[in-house]
Amino acid sequence: MKFIHTQLLLLAVVGSVAADEPAAQSDQIAAMEKIADLALVPPKLNTSPLPEYDYDKLDYGMTIGIERTRGGRLWACWVAGGDSPKAFFVLATSDDDGESWSSPRLVVDSHSKDLPAERSILVGNLWTDPLGRLWLIFDQSMDMFDGRAGVWAAVCENPDAETPTWSEPRRIWHGVTLNKPTVLSTGEWMLPISLDQREGFRQFKGCFKELDPLRGANVFVSSDQGATWERRGCVRFPNPDWHEHMIVERKDGTLWMLARTVKGIMETTSSDGGRTWTEPNEPPGIRQPNARFHVRRLASGRILLIKHGDAIDSHQGRVMLSTWLSDDEGKSWQGGLVLDERNGISYPDGFQGPDGTLYISYDRNRSTDGDILLARFTEEDILAGKLIGARSKLKMLICRPLAGDVAKPKTN
Repeated sequence: MKFIHTQLLLLAVVGSVAADEPAAQSDQIAAMEKIADLALVPPKLNTSPLPEYDYDKLDYGMTIGIERTRGGRLWACWVAGGDSPKAFFVLATSDDDGESWSSPRLVVDSHSKDLPAERSILVGNLWTDPLGRLWLIFDQSMDMFDGRAGVWAAVCENPDAETPTWSEPRRIWHGVTLNKPTVLSTGEWMLPISLDQREGFRQFKGCFKELDPLRGANVFVSSDQGATWERRGCVRFPNPDWHEHMIVERKDGTLWMLARTVKGIMETTSSDGGRTWTEPNEPPGIRQPNARFHVRRLASGRILLIKHGDAIDSHQGRVMLSTWLSDDEGKSWQGGLVLDERNGISYPDGFQGPDGTLYISYDRNRSTDGDILLARFTEEDILAGKLIGARSKLKMLICRPLAGDVAKPKTN
């Protein structure tokens, strides 16, 4: 009844006064903010998703992230439903280093026919923390972005078990987190949280104006192993597009942030632990389309970069997903191993195994093929520009939706 009452309230407000009148606009925003409060309801984790969410019921695939447990199990997470208000999360596992994958083992789907608007789970990642716990980080929002959204996290203490158990999701803050936290030399964990600089989408436009001073690429820090998180600083980028920011701590202690914008990658640095940041600019010599990238410090001390294009300083759109290494803190790059040369390749995420092997997941043609794929390779492969490792392998299939070729709009 609460949902029905909220929907009737919205219809009454929208229909009662002309939309161009300030009073009507104010009342409509207030009504939409009340509907957005439905995204504050804790989502449920579905640990028995079959057969409702098996591959023959899915018809879309956009990768979110991949991670390895201490016991060697791989967990992959991707978006089903669409890069749209229909989005929800699906997770599967591999116990043979990515050679084969389970049916879906966990689903986070907060849609309901009783809601007055779609409620989506669209952005997030997987992360194994220094204690060996597996984190599932995800956003929940009405529509794709209701002007506020919210970052939620659930933690699994036994991710290698036959029946893993998860904590109840808890909300960390507003916004979304796409990329993994960074463990700083201080022992603090730094979590990138994007509170979109754009207004809420569609009917949520104009909502939550009081959050405007907090909008941007935020960084949150935990000094108690994730029990609490505190907002430390924020960067506002020109021409922002979801931010999708990642942070590397350089050897001199400064923090290097890269973020996604409409015009490609931009960078900024902090010399005070993330409290303040330099004016954003384009990183010298790196060119990337408006798309997700991946950057991380490796055990060797090198920095890994995954981007589009078979040259570090150029690209041809979302093709030629390639890998690069830097020995000088991002000033220059070597390598250029192409992981996948095809069109429609996007959204890399990954980790480094204890033996140095690199694992990168990505997707291909989300709304038609919907493939979620895995590349397994080494630093030596990157420098050689080809696979030379005995266990290196490209274009490994994690999953493919099998519900049939359904006509869907192209996604961003």
